[in-house]
Amino acid sequence: MDGYAFTDAVVVTPRKIRGSASLLVEGGKVAGFGLGAKRELRIGSGSYVYPALVNVHDHLRGNYLPRVGPAPGSFYPNWSPWDADLKASPVYAERASLSVAQMYLLGGYKNLFSGVATVHDHFPHELNEPFLDSLPIRAVRDYCLAHECSSFDLKWGEGIEIEHGRAVERNWPFVTHLEEGFDEESMDGVGILERAGALDDRDLLIHCIGFSDDDIKKVKRAGASVAWCPASNYFMFNLTCKVRKLLRAGVNVALGTDSTHTGSVNLLAEMKFARAAYRRIYGEELPAKSLFEMATVNAARALGLTGKAGILEPGAWADIAVFRARAEDPYESLAAADCADLELLTVEGVPVYGDEAKYGAFFGELAGEAISGYGRIEVGGRQMFVKGDPAGLYRDIRKAVGFDKKLDYLPFEA
Repeated sequence: MDGYAFTDAVVVTPRKIRGSASLLVEGGKVAGFGLGAKRELRIGSGSYVYPALVNVHDHLRGNYLPRVGPAPGSFYPNWSPWDADLKASPVYAERASLSVAQMYLLGGYKNLFSGVATVHDHFPHELNEPFLDSLPIRAVRDYCLAHECSSFDLKWGEGIEIEHGRAVERNWPFVTHLEEGFDEESMDGVGILERAGALDDRDLLIHCIGFSDDDIKKVKRAGASVAWCPASNYFMFNLTCKVRKLLRAGVNVALGTDSTHTGSVNLLAEMKFARAAYRRIYGEELPAKSLFEMATVNAARALGLTGKAGILEPGAWADIAVFRARAEDPYESLAAADCADLELLTVEGVPVYGDEAKYGAFFGELAGEAISGYGRIEVGGRQMFVKGDPAGLYRDIRKAVGFDKKLDYLPFEA
């Protein structure tokens, strides 16, 4: 796709807000600002241009509904009894009617419709690799992992020492759930990593609800990142990590959804839940700009993608999300956004979703033909083009389960 420019745009990044800017895209990357192009698309007032969001933690094949959790009035001591409840649940049996490929597509569209261009799917490579090329957005491929640092984890990968050593060798993130529970072993997660020689700045540590103050100091010293998934944490455990202490200690905190079996329906909903939870816990506001950073530049750093994702600066991927303005402050506007406010999403400069009336002709002309390989859906009263055929997928899901299944992260009717 040839180069093009967004003009008269308010471009919002973690570093600054550029008013009336011209953003040039060439070769799938941001080429610069203040530069013209043969083809220009005027954004104008009423919309903001952001770096596409980065979901630091998801399990793509687990994005089905409804959620499965503890009995009313009770909460889990760790993740293990939840796993047993999930596999014994009617919704898990219903989910088995779908293929793994269909589940991965559902997970991809869940993220796409909330402005996410990059997602980390926390599963072993041998389980997800066959399905990642079919996704409408980017899934991180370069990572090493464990399931969790405990004796009762799911034994993903080749063991903490080997996986972490490989992450260091390849300069990849090492991703693991950590201290997701309150039994003695779960709460020794940081100690387990330390004794394995695997606590350092490669680590992306998920949930961390059992962290002590000493754990936070060690994680900060090591330079590790934390994936905060508050909706899932509250649903399963009725609390979340000590996020204010993590932030005040200077730990890199990124926002993730987890799967919809326990978490929010998408990253926009997770941002709202995170802010409400922070207000309820601490009696103060979590700044909208901090939330924005957690879903962009912080997440990119945690996944080893600094300078590539989560930011609009020269040399970065042209992953761009245009949202309708809901507030005068662009950070507050995004914090209040929902799926109906997303007007355009590109991945490396190529549109994967957009308002047909505003952007369809421009990108069709740019490609030299009408946009092909895209479906059409209606979201919030607007005709949208979208990569692939999510409406057909939705129909196939309903046919497979035998009724008009409602999946809240698909913001349209099939």
